Amino acid sequence: MSLELILKYFPNITETQKKQFAKLEDLYNEWNEKINVISRKDMESLYEKHILHSLGIAKVMDFAPDTKVLDIGTGGGFPGIPLAILFPESQFTLIDSIGKKITVVQAVAEGVGLTNVTAIHGRAEKVKDKFHFVVSRAVTQMPVFLRWLHGKFEKEQFNAKHNGILYLKGGDLGEELAGIKCELFQLKNFFEEDFFETKKVVYISKGNV
Repeated sequence: MSLELILKYFPNITETQKKQFAKLEDLYNEWNEKINVISRKDMESLYEKHILHSLGIAKVMDFAPDTKVLDIGTGGGFPGIPLAILFPESQFTLIDSIGKKITVVQAVAEGVGLTNVTAIHGRAEKVKDKFHFVVSRAVTQMPVFLRWLHGKFEKEQFNAKHNGILYLKGGDLGEELAGIKCELFQLKNFFEEDFFETKKVVYISKGNV
């Protein structure tokens, strides 16, 4: 269950995008042998637990062309690389503080022919550019995450939602999000696989950061 899983929920992708998504399996298998960025047992469910999970953000936000997106703590490239494939006219900056993970991101992006991905080895707080959206996948507790983002957002807005954060997170978030004005989207409403039962996208407008 690889490309078929993506096509189940994103049936209108182009032939180029189909080829790019299909290539991810071999690229991640090859690189994971050299640099372990995905747990061995998770490699068997790469398309469900990493690629489709990343694309949960696309069920909440359809990035307009020229949208600038920052993926903080991208690890091996999630959610940034699947989103960059799906939104080729948007620009994605993927950052991680661990250099070898960025090596994998660069190799995978190059391997599938992505021209809209910039990979940076460093800390999010040090990034000087501004973005329309910041995405991430459970990299830290939300109050800590929010402290990294001051001054990171563009003023201009042209997407359906205000510029802000789209954060993939699982489990009970009541305590973590207490006092934070946000919107929660349940991924089980979009994807039927059991894995998504407790998974969510947290949206926070930049005005609430």
